[in-house]
Amino acid sequence: MCRLFETIRIFDGEPQNLGLHEKRLNASRRKLFGSTGDISLAEHISVPEDSLTGVYRCRVIYEESIISIEFIPYRPAVIRTLKVVHADDIDYSLKYLDRTCLTGLIDRGVADDVLIVKNGFVTDTSYSNIVFTDGLRWIMPDTPLLRGTMREKLLIEGTIREERLTVDDLGRFVGFRLINAVLGCDAPLLPVSNIIR
Repeated sequence: MCRLFETIRIFDGEPQNLGLHEKRLNASRRKLFGSTGDISLAEHISVPEDSLTGVYRCRVIYEESIISIEFIPYRPAVIRTLKVVHADDIDYSLKYLDRTCLTGLIDRGVADDVLIVKNGFVTDTSYSNIVFTDGLRWIMPDTPLLRGTMREKLLIEGTIREERLTVDDLGRFVGFRLINAVLGCDAPLLPVSNIIR
């Protein structure tokens, strides 16, 4: 059976953006398993005493029902460079626990991570959505592999907007950030020159 997961940011004992995680979890359960009843993450997540201060990743593994919940101290990955890779057949529209289709694209001898291009359009990196800036506005691809919860939050707030982007469009931008549920907008701003074509 396919297993999926959600990674939820826990900040000083409080789960962040829980509604969007719950919405995605239940939509995935309906799509894969035909589930009719929704799961309330708030009823299942109880932050342990040793995870009440600082930033933790709450990892919820599930199928039709929740399999496990764990709390892990957050240590951000150091990603400075991206290599453009073309992967037209890749599908990561659901947050599958098996991520080999993504991690198998990385060659750390060339770059820290990959910028995946599918059918000619910029999508995501192997572990995050990506947002670009021209110095004034923040733009993200409208063709993500996975609609991340932080991505959705920023769109709802109007902090960022979507555009269809090709590799040739990258020259319009001066920098980029990698965002996911735990990173948010605090991720380092990196120059577009760190993307290897």
